[in-house]
Amino acid sequence: MKRNRLLMVGGAAIAALCMALSGCGGGASAAKNGATEQADPNQKVTITYLHRLPNKPGMTPVDEIVARWNKDHPNIQVKATQFNGNASDMITKLETDVKAGNAPDLAQIGYSELPEAYMKGIMEDVTSEAEQYSKDFAQGPFEQMQIGGKTFGLPQDTGPLVYYYNKAAFDELGISVPKTQDELIAAAKTAAAKGKYIMSFQADESGNMLTGLAGASSPWYEVDGDAWKVNTQTDGSKAVASVFQQLIDAKATSTNPRWDPSFDASLQKGELIGTIGAAWEAPLLMDSMADKGNGDWRIAQIGDWFDNAGKTGPDGGSGVAVMKGCKYKAQAMEFLDWFNTQIDDLTSQGLIVAASTGTAKTPAAWSEFYGGQDVMKEFADANANMSNFAYIPGFASVGASMQEAASKAASGTGKVSAIFDAAQSASVSTLKDSGLSVAE
Repeated sequence: MKRNRLLMVGGAAIAALCMALSGCGGGASAAKNGATEQADPNQKVTITYLHRLPNKPGMTPVDEIVARWNKDHPNIQVKATQFNGNASDMITKLETDVKAGNAPDLAQIGYSELPEAYMKGIMEDVTSEAEQYSKDFAQGPFEQMQIGGKTFGLPQDTGPLVYYYNKAAFDELGISVPKTQDELIAAAKTAAAKGKYIMSFQADESGNMLTGLAGASSPWYEVDGDAWKVNTQTDGSKAVASVFQQLIDAKATSTNPRWDPSFDASLQKGELIGTIGAAWEAPLLMDSMADKGNGDWRIAQIGDWFDNAGKTGPDGGSGVAVMKGCKYKAQAMEFLDWFNTQIDDLTSQGLIVAASTGTAKTPAAWSEFYGGQDVMKEFADANANMSNFAYIPGFASVGASMQEAASKAASGTGKVSAIFDAAQSASVSTLKDSGLSVAE
C-alpha cells in the first residue's frame, strides 16, 4: 500500500521544534553512558530492545520474529523485552535507566513522546547510520524520528483515526454511517432510543483521541520565532466539544472508559455498535468482543462530524529510538531496519506499518471479522487523509489534564469544553516548566 502521503508531524514542524528547544540544552548537553563502538565483524554483540507491542493470541510473537533474526545473524544477537506498564510510564523508566547506565539499546517511543525524549537527552544521534535505511520507509514517518535534521531511530507504525461499526445492527435500526454532523447526532439518538450506542466518549483516551479529532482541522501548537504559540481552543476543538456534549446530554453515547471491563462488556452485549478508534484498534476490538459479532463489523472513514472537512487525525503511532549509551549503533540500526520492515508480522500485531518496502495484507482473521472488507486498504485511505499535528515536549502532562476533565464530563459533573480549557492551561504551564518560551 502506498504510504508516501502520510501527514503527521512534518519536517517543517520538527525543524521549528528544534529551534524552540535550542535554549533548553536537552539532547546536546546530556552525559553519555558508555562510548559508542564498532564491533569487529567476527565479534558477537548483543542488542537489547524494549517494546510495548501487544503480543496478543493470534499475533506473531515478537520473540518469534527476533528468533528468526538471531538464527540468521549469529554475530548480532537481539534480546527483546515487553514493557507491561502504562505507555506514559515508559519514558520515565527510560530516563532512569539511562542515568543508571543500564538502558536498553532500542526502545519504542511514540511520536508524541519524541520531543520529551529529546529534551531529556536520552537518545543517541544515529543520523549517519539511518541514512541508508531512509528508502525503506515513507518520508512522513521517517521524518517523525528526526529533530532539527538529526535522526534518532526508525519509524514503526502510524495511527489514523477511523470509525468501527456493526453493520448488521445498523441495518436493523435502519441507519447508515453518518456523513455530516447533523446526521451523526440524529443517528445516535435513533440508536439510543433502542438502547444502542453508535458513539463512545472515552475519558481515558481523551488525551489522544480528542486531540486527534480536534487537530484534524487545525493544529494546536506552532512556533513563532523562538517561542511556542498555544491554542487548544480552535474551531475544531469547539466542534468536538459541541458534538460530544450534545451526545452526552441526550444520553446518546457510551461513556465507559476504553480500558475498563465495562467497555468490552458493552460490545459483547451488543449495546455499543459504533466507535471511533485508531487503526491499531482493529485486532483489539476483535479481542474485546471475544468473537461476538464476527462478520458483522465494518470500518469506515470518519465523516465531516467535527468541522474537519472529511480529514482524520492521528492517535498514536510510534518509532523505535536508539537509546543513549548504546555501544553498537550500527548493529542496532541494522536489526531495527530489518525488524521494522517485517510487514506481515507487524501487521499481525495490529500495526499500520510505516515501512514502504511492501504491501500490507489484511490478515485472514481480520477479513473474516470485518465481513470480508479489505481492512488495510481502508487504513491506507485514512493514512492518506490524515492531517498534520505537532506535539509539544511533555505532552503526556497535557493528556493527563485532559483525562481528568473528561472524566468529569463523562459523569455529568463537568463540560466537554473544559477538556480543551485544561489542555490550554496544561500546555502553557508544561512548556514554561520546561524552560521554553510561550508567546502570549
